[in-house]
Amino acid sequence: MSDSENVWLKAEEQDENQRIDKYLARVMPEISRSYFQKLLKDGGVFIDGKVAKASDRLQCGDEIYFQMPKSREPDIEPEDLSLDILYEDPYLLVINKPKGMVVHPCPGHYSGTLVNGVLFHCKGQLSGINGVLRPGIVHRIDKDTTGALVVCKDDQTHRNLAVQLAEHTITRRYRAIVTGNLSADEGTVEGPIGRHPVDRKKMSINFKNGKDAVTHYRVLERFGKATYIECRLETGRTHQIRVHLSSIGHPLLGDTVYGSSKNPYELQGQTLHAMVLGFTHPYYEKYVEFEAPLPEYFQKMLEKLRK
Repeated sequence: MSDSENVWLKAEEQDENQRIDKYLARVMPEISRSYFQKLLKDGGVFIDGKVAKASDRLQCGDEIYFQMPKSREPDIEPEDLSLDILYEDPYLLVINKPKGMVVHPCPGHYSGTLVNGVLFHCKGQLSGINGVLRPGIVHRIDKDTTGALVVCKDDQTHRNLAVQLAEHTITRRYRAIVTGNLSADEGTVEGPIGRHPVDRKKMSINFKNGKDAVTHYRVLERFGKATYIECRLETGRTHQIRVHLSSIGHPLLGDTVYGSSKNPYELQGQTLHAMVLGFTHPYYEKYVEFEAPLPEYFQKMLEKLRK
């Protein structure tokens, strides 16, 4: 049995005159650029049956072919975790992730993750692009962030949504409570995000090695010592909202990593909820949008602040 699988792609009108290396990086952003660079260098990519060079430019209708290693079956155990499913069809599902749940297995968390739960629910029928520990996972949210997350059941769905993520066409709106009173009713925070130069477990505004990041916010309610806001992401960098809001002096309530180590409300992590998720459905080709209701802990926190 072969350890590789055949991949066939077809250039469309918008791909006209684009270099093959840039095209592959765009349409399959889940695969590293270095992988494609090596594949092209080794003569492993073909355009209309001819070996392609990285500098070759595409024409509409060109057929691109290459082989890549098959995804291995996950080594992790399916678990019946009673997932809160907002939507499901044969191609994907949207889950309302609870607080405290890790999205995919990692050191110290090899059970009880969202992946363990979706493996059980989908009977293992998930996309394999992101490898054995992250089947079906296109994007993730932090352990203590709640809300809507899409999971893919096949590789084609996964690739399509990965392109939408890379092109920033997916709608992501979050609800958050920040410390202090924001001066403006709405605003935008921009700043490249990368690893913290000293604490490698944290992210930070990093102009040298960071990736562009943009967060828009608007005030929903003011409480004097805290502000309830909605955030809309243009980009989806790790800890983006947490880093951006902290950078302007208003870290999320309960965020002891990017804010104060004191936690007067005894919250379990930051008050951040991925409320709205919208995208163009890869198969039905229409825009769909899903809303995850505010979790109980978040509603109770708002009630306390209103008193």
